[in-house]
Amino acid sequence: MSRKMYLFLADGFEEVEALTPADYLRRAGMDVKLVSISGERTVTGAHGIPVLADMLIKEASVSADWDGLILPGGLPGASNLAASAELDALLKKASGTSALICAVCAAPALVLAPKGLLEGRAWTCYPGMEKEAGAAVKTWRDERVVADGNVITGRAAGTAGEWSVKIIEKLLGAETAVKVARSVLLN
Repeated sequence: MSRKMYLFLADGFEEVEALTPADYLRRAGMDVKLVSISGERTVTGAHGIPVLADMLIKEASVSADWDGLILPGGLPGASNLAASAELDALLKKASGTSALICAVCAAPALVLAPKGLLEGRAWTCYPGMEKEAGAAVKTWRDERVVADGNVITGRAAGTAGEWSVKIIEKLLGAETAVKVARSVLLN
């Protein structure tokens, strides 16, 4: 069975936090679809790098054959993700399943926390952004990557590789995660 993930792109996304998991998960044999929430297939990152998405968000649906959702951070990318009603609906549907919900940098605090997806879970985010997470700040951890149940969070672009490997480990096992990490000389 092929593992499948959606990775959502909003204008102003952090390029490293989007392209690293897309690359690493594809190296692990997963089907990762880049999904634009902007209505256009070309989405421009926070540092002016345009990326061509595989599909638009209106084409995405959470179903039993999809294993999870990935939300890169960056500003205003994370704020744009948080404002998307279509993404909100997909997150609500995914939260009632075993699907992974993966977010990094500003996205845990700005996207997941306001939707109640971090309640009672250990999590991390970009330093200082935890102050934006309301009551969820109580379970915030000063760690590079945190996995709690089906939620995997990371700190920033500098942890994108470790965060991506943790996603692979959760879905495909430690052996595959180590193989990918070694192939890119991560550790």
